[in-house]
Amino acid sequence: MRLNLRFYTLAGTLTLLAACQSKPEAGAGQPATAPAAAAPAVGPATAAADQVAVSPAQAQAAGIALGSFERQNMTTEVQANGSVEVPPQNRVSITAIQGGYVQSVAVLAGERVAAGAVVATLRSPEYLAMQQAYLQSKARVRFLAEELERQRILDVEDVGAKRKLQQARADYATEQATLRTTAAQLRLLGISLARLDAGTIVSSVPLTTPIAGYVKAVNINPGQYVNPQDVLVEVLNRDDLHLELKVFEKDVAKVKVGQKILFRVQNAGRDEELTARVFLVGQAFDDDARTVRVHAHLEPERRDLLPGQFVAARIQTAGARVRTLPETALIQAGDLSYIFRRVGTDSGRTVFRRVQVRAGQPQHGDVAITVLDPLPDTTQLVRKGAYFLDAELRKGADAE
Repeated sequence: MRLNLRFYTLAGTLTLLAACQSKPEAGAGQPATAPAAAAPAVGPATAAADQVAVSPAQAQAAGIALGSFERQNMTTEVQANGSVEVPPQNRVSITAIQGGYVQSVAVLAGERVAAGAVVATLRSPEYLAMQQAYLQSKARVRFLAEELERQRILDVEDVGAKRKLQQARADYATEQATLRTTAAQLRLLGISLARLDAGTIVSSVPLTTPIAGYVKAVNINPGQYVNPQDVLVEVLNRDDLHLELKVFEKDVAKVKVGQKILFRVQNAGRDEELTARVFLVGQAFDDDARTVRVHAHLEPERRDLLPGQFVAARIQTAGARVRTLPETALIQAGDLSYIFRRVGTDSGRTVFRRVQVRAGQPQHGDVAITVLDPLPDTTQLVRKGAYFLDAELRKGADAE
């Protein structure tokens, strides 16, 4: 009996020692089952980084409005650059019909002028010589007309020779042609034939503008000698401003007459987006840049733009029915954007989750949305107040 008692005592001691050796050390931390229990917590922690919960009072104060996707016809666009221009008939380069010296300049750059207004005055001895030639030719025509009449009378009486009558006719016709040519030259110079016939000979001639508009440039000064090929004054009429855009070869087939254009004036110091409509598409490429010129009328007409101003334009070329959200629903983040969807409630607070999407160009306050993960059309989305949720989300991230 004493042997058996010692055996059981020894066995119990060995069992107790084995149990003690199987326990973790005091500094080892969590029990063996702890890692398995902690694993499910990874998913909610990851989701929580994109989730934010707000109370009903916060949602009301922030003006959060819920809704879902809308499907609209959104246009595709062609990017183009260009400038504000005027038609060729609204741009005048004033030159001298015949060379001369500048006697006076009557306008300044930027000044408005009426059609027919004098912009400068030229003088030259040649103007006097042309007036002299006109008066002499006119007198000779009068003499030749009388001589022709005498030869006709002699021919009727069969006294004069036929040759003299024919010569008189030829001389008269030739001098008439000379007179008409000289008169046309004087009209081009701006010299009044009526005053010249009355005996007034002038040494200077006025330069006038054929159109009303604004003086773009004045390239002369008094005393300067100018040639017929020199541009003395430039005048622009801004009543018919339009856009002249350059469209690259790869996009030309998409551009059609009647398409709408949204553009911004780059150097105007404002962010206003203006509209125009295509009325002419060029039929040939510019050899250097491989672009086609596209002309567009402003809608409505604008008088506050200046010819030559650079513009960046978007030509709306086609339409497609796509998912859209208002701009107030998006958080811009470079190439990608974010929206918020409602995922449920927690202790009376509404829980929203941030979703990454790709956004198109805004059109009339709406943006085409491409979701990166499948979302049903009926998903409850934040249509207004996204920036408040984004701020709350960032605030929570900073606090953590």
